[in-house]
Amino acid sequence: MKEEQKLFEEFPPVATGDWIEKINKDLKGADYVKKMVWKTSEGFDVKPFYRSEDIKGLGHLGTMPGEFPFVRGGKTDNVWFVRQNIRVEDYQGANRKALDVLMKGVDSLGFIISDPESITARNLDVLLAGIYPESIELNFNPPGKARELVQFLISLMESRQTDLSSIRGSVEADPLGRLMVNGKLCVSIDEGLDYLAALVNDCRPLSGFRAVQVNAANFQNAGADIVKELGFGISLGNEYMAQLTERGIDASLAASKIGFTFAIGSNYFMELAKLRAARLLWATVVDAYKPQSRMASRMNILSVTGEWNKTIYDPYVNMLRTQTEAMSAALGGADSIIVSPFNEHFDNPGEFSERIARNQQLLLREEAHLDKVADPGAGSWYIESLTAMLADSAWKLFLEVEEKGGFLKALKEGFIQERIEEMATRRKADVAKRKDVLLGSNQYPNYTEKVSAKVDTARAFRSVPEAEDAEVRPLRLFRGAEEFERLRMATDKAPQRPAVFILAVGNPAMALARTQFSSNFFACAGYSIIDKGRYKSVDEGVKAALESGAGIIVMCSSDEEYAALAPGVFSEVSGKAVFVIAGAPECMDDLKKAGIEHFISIRSNVLDTLKQFHKIVGIKV
Repeated sequence: MKEEQKLFEEFPPVATGDWIEKINKDLKGADYVKKMVWKTSEGFDVKPFYRSEDIKGLGHLGTMPGEFPFVRGGKTDNVWFVRQNIRVEDYQGANRKALDVLMKGVDSLGFIISDPESITARNLDVLLAGIYPESIELNFNPPGKARELVQFLISLMESRQTDLSSIRGSVEADPLGRLMVNGKLCVSIDEGLDYLAALVNDCRPLSGFRAVQVNAANFQNAGADIVKELGFGISLGNEYMAQLTERGIDASLAASKIGFTFAIGSNYFMELAKLRAARLLWATVVDAYKPQSRMASRMNILSVTGEWNKTIYDPYVNMLRTQTEAMSAALGGADSIIVSPFNEHFDNPGEFSERIARNQQLLLREEAHLDKVADPGAGSWYIESLTAMLADSAWKLFLEVEEKGGFLKALKEGFIQERIEEMATRRKADVAKRKDVLLGSNQYPNYTEKVSAKVDTARAFRSVPEAEDAEVRPLRLFRGAEEFERLRMATDKAPQRPAVFILAVGNPAMALARTQFSSNFFACAGYSIIDKGRYKSVDEGVKAALESGAGIIVMCSSDEEYAALAPGVFSEVSGKAVFVIAGAPECMDDLKKAGIEHFISIRSNVLDTLKQFHKIVGIKV
């Protein structure tokens, strides 16, 4: 019998140093760190490749799905609930919609109830007519009447002879999250937390029902990075654990009634690793409360596609964003996922956008079969390393909050707001400089597109609540594209769309490159672009530019040709149009002495520059 051989044993192992030596050789003297190591916004380095030694000593390795500390998920498969939210204003109408979407692949309903006074036993009966809660996940977001709703739900299910332990879902109370966003509660903070403890007790008969939903998505939607979303989210969850146990709630019960909502952004592998790290951190926190069973440490995660990177202009791109985000959530082991309709942040979603959002998840589950393998990222040296780095960084932030007395005290002191606003300012600057690209808004826009007529501005541009007697400074939730969108909408409403003439002359390669750059630059403000190609002579180009009637003329050529040609062009068009040079030539100082004021280049702050041009052409933002 032939002796068995190990696969690839004829290939000798290659040491990490040998790989780096080979890379350095290929780099031909370029700096390895600058060229190959990615510095994340969270502040740690991501290497170009990972080896088995990178994950040696990680404590969470070796566990199976469903085992403490639940890094690999709290279940032995990767099945998740496909959730769709329904706004409840008319209970019969909401019931009809619920029954309809349940037939279209949804198995988790989220009822967003507008009027708390409408919550009655009769209305709940109408809302849930024909719905079998033991077959789906049932979630409610009632403003202010969560206890009444739970009591009505228990009575209704008992009258239907439904096993209460079979009901899965939540009533999503998050008083400290509301405090953070609104600045105050309708009752005192202590009263709000007393109410929460009573709600947890009310939910005892519903063993699969959560009473507290930590909305960590608010951190990301206010501009926080992944580490801050994780660290502050875990800290908020720990605050609830502390407050509930202080009010006599058993640690196991308290933990079992807490769920988490995380936003999912576009950083694909990082978001996947975030959910794995979140479960590890939460298990560590809950375990410190000595629950009766370690199963109480299992985190329940609702993943929601994030708002920060969604755009009003070119909105169909949002579908591409939410598709990769949903995939991160699924592969990261989320228990429930909401894919927001592509137009939800600026309009009431219709049948089309809601159908697409549903089908994005169903495609991942039914066609890509992502529900068949539990924790597919396990064992990947890259993903395991990301998981460990995120967990370590978030844990340090969590401890920093605890040293300040916990989440509530840190919120009152403004520490949490300051840290998030600091990151939000950096992210806004990255968008303004196009270091962070949002297609259709700050890069490659369709300048002919108009959206003003169909945008709900109150929905699209949320203002910071101005609460009288605010107990904390509220966070501002915003999207990265908002400032560019305000520019575009101001252009849309202007009596006449400003025109930019591209005057391309000289070196063909440089003229083409700077033409593309300049067209893209001004299109971000919605200006009309006149591009007739490269002109054979400067005189021909200047004549065409003046005949076009454009208010802005951008010269696109090489640095060498600017020195000789630009002053003459400027003298011919001065007083007839605003003259702009595309690039930052070495002769810039000489050109400025000749009276040329405006230059655009890759170093420009695109947003600030376009705001200046809005002022020049008389458009108010």
